[in-house]
Amino acid sequence: MNALALAIAYLRRRPLNTALNLLLLAIGVGTIALLLLFTDQLQKRLQRDADGIDMVVGAKGSPMQLILSSIFHVDIPTGNVSLGNAQTLAANAMVREIIPLALGDSFRGYRIVGSEQNYPAHYRAELADGAWWQEPLEATIGATVSSEGGLVIGDIFAGAHGMASGGAQHAETPYRVVGVMAPTGTVLDRLILTSIESVWEVHAIHDEEADAHDDTEHIVESQSGSGGVLAHGDPDQEVTALLVKFRNPIAAAQLPRQINMQTPMQAALPGYEIARLMQLVGAGIDGFRAFAVVLVISAGLGIFAALYNALAQRRYDIAVMRALGATRGTILRQILLEGVLLAVVGAVLGLLLGHGTAALAGSWLRQEHQIHLVGLTWVHEEIWLIVMAVALGAVAALLPALQAYRIDISKVLARG
Repeated sequence: MNALALAIAYLRRRPLNTALNLLLLAIGVGTIALLLLFTDQLQKRLQRDADGIDMVVGAKGSPMQLILSSIFHVDIPTGNVSLGNAQTLAANAMVREIIPLALGDSFRGYRIVGSEQNYPAHYRAELADGAWWQEPLEATIGATVSSEGGLVIGDIFAGAHGMASGGAQHAETPYRVVGVMAPTGTVLDRLILTSIESVWEVHAIHDEEADAHDDTEHIVESQSGSGGVLAHGDPDQEVTALLVKFRNPIAAAQLPRQINMQTPMQAALPGYEIARLMQLVGAGIDGFRAFAVVLVISAGLGIFAALYNALAQRRYDIAVMRALGATRGTILRQILLEGVLLAVVGAVLGLLLGHGTAALAGSWLRQEHQIHLVGLTWVHEEIWLIVMAVALGAVAALLPALQAYRIDISKVLARG
């Protein structure tokens, strides 16, 4: 019988202890693996969605809320800003480009975003089918909206008031799907894009005057195809947020301060807010990681206790092996192999548990239109979990192995 088969046989003689140690180690490693997957994918997604956007400008309020609602579309907006203020900002010499956004409605939980063609162009989005929106109340939808939201080209749908499903529908001003974007791996995949003029029309105030709706339609038609609302829009209209790209690095030091102090608007820097968000998320993750580490250490102590206690029952077997020609080094390696084998199996089970949990959590989060978490991926740091497990098993088995190494053959065999 070789060393591996012998190690497995000894572990099977203590099924309860073996199963308990495997369970503790698997839960600990699985929790750490899940946290690694979550933080890695969250950070990459945040960086990918915010890439190239130097500043976000919107109504006064929470800078974090402004970033979350305008870039990641996972929070409610802080309010609206006048188009006149946006046009003044666009004329600033330190601004290279502005992407205006008009928010307020959703469809089955997917955000309806009024913007201009430079918004999908920023993410290098391409069409899988159909065309980009051109006329009022036309919409181009993201890949996820099409595959999971049930919309296809030609469908007519009405947006619901608010940023979550269940709001009052604007049945009198339905949208028509004219295009579907190819998957981008960005926030665009779960958005419905239309023109800003469409959002204005949907939210226009209809009173008793017969010409109120006609005036709104005239404004929409005159602005469509005119080069964008920032160039020719009515200054009294409003947008929700402005995604700003700087012309030079000096703008990052001067422009946000000027906007916050000298205008009724608020400026927020995505890089700073994302770092702050990861710190907030990290505080909670550290608590779960500490709990997982405790479980892993407990499993290591369990392995040590199991091997040490079993040594008393195995002294005669070890003495017989020595008498049949096994060296001290062979006995030492045999005990160490048992500890390492137990730790490696526990680590593998833990990785499977962590990735499986990530897949299940990702399925639920996709239904809630939140972060896209997947389990079928690998984080480089996970290799250290296996290294840690091997080291833990070896350290836990070291003292029992040394005890077995020092067994006096003659005394043990004499006692029988």
